[in-house]
Amino acid sequence: MIQPPEIIRTPKSRVSCDGSGDIPAALGHPRVFLEIDEHGYVDCGYCDRRFVLVGGPADAAGHDGGPDIASGASL
Repeated sequence: MIQPPEIIRTPKSRVSCDGSGDIPAALGHPRVFLEIDEHGYVDCGYCDRRFVLVGGPADAAGHDGGPDIASGASL
């Protein structure tokens, strides 16, 4: 079974991701800078990590992570 994407809670609305973590950074992906929007989260387009803004709409207790919203899509 495929593991679900990693969720990282952050107090900042601007984050960066290079795919590292348990692996060396050289084996990750190019560093990208992401901006958390009004939904309270953003997904990395390379590794699918989800960055959730602490105290934001997606950080509510019992929240299922919300719908997967593609970049540039609207509800």
